[in-house]
Amino acid sequence: MRIALTGSTGKLGAVVLRELRDHGHDVVAFDVVGARAPGFVQIDLTDYGQVADALAGVDRSAPFDAVVHLAAVPAPGLRTDVATFHNNMAATFNVFWAAVRLGIRRVVYASSETVLGLPFDVPPPYIPVDEEYAPRPESVYSIVKTLEEQLARELVRWHPDLSITGLRFSNVMVPEDYAEFPSFDGDALMRKWNLWGYIDARDGAQAIEKALENAPAGFEPYIIAAADTVMSRPNGELIAEVFPDTPVTREVSAHETLLGIDKARRLLGYDPQHSWRDHVE
Repeated sequence: MRIALTGSTGKLGAVVLRELRDHGHDVVAFDVVGARAPGFVQIDLTDYGQVADALAGVDRSAPFDAVVHLAAVPAPGLRTDVATFHNNMAATFNVFWAAVRLGIRRVVYASSETVLGLPFDVPPPYIPVDEEYAPRPESVYSIVKTLEEQLARELVRWHPDLSITGLRFSNVMVPEDYAEFPSFDGDALMRKWNLWGYIDARDGAQAIEKALENAPAGFEPYIIAAADTVMSRPNGELIAEVFPDTPVTREVSAHETLLGIDKARRLLGYDPQHSWRDHVE
């Protein structure tokens, strides 16, 4: 598959680029920064002209089969709220709109776990959380992610053959991050902000590839997280301490993720393979 990948130099994007290429895909990498290299194109995604030109084909290249859009200010608080809104909303609209105009009918992009109500200062409606309740944005960053999902819904309504998949990624981690994880056990509140969740970047790449292969026409959001939590302490203890009044809708095992990934498993074939526990003694 010939794929345009935005955000290719980011923490997740760099791993996605490597994994997709290793699996035989022809990937052209786009980002605002990056080292000069074959298959990398520097681009300002807030400039629609650049986006449309790039997705139409760079240097007489073949057309793209799909777009993977990961580029963004990646979290709240890194830039001003206004700058975050303007950058992320414009970039995503430009990518979606250019894909539609150019006839690219498969788009996979990074939504965010933040739409679930992070940092859960207001407790979630139930645990494990899933995609069944309406977004609860609690930051400007998350408002943009919510608006992006609504934009996707309207575009696929206009274009019934269009497939847009929103992957609500948890906090992205790489193996170098895992040495810190045992320290989280000392304070249950330290990581309660996302129900003690995370996603190994390699499993994030797997989710993207599964969506490219299996997502049908239309729009669907999917929570993408590791199969376990960041904690050695059991879920029952954590929930009782931090969310004592929140309903637990089903039995959960001691370290099972509380960011429900059942939908992604069932509909995309997502099957996370990596755990921090494999890297820390």
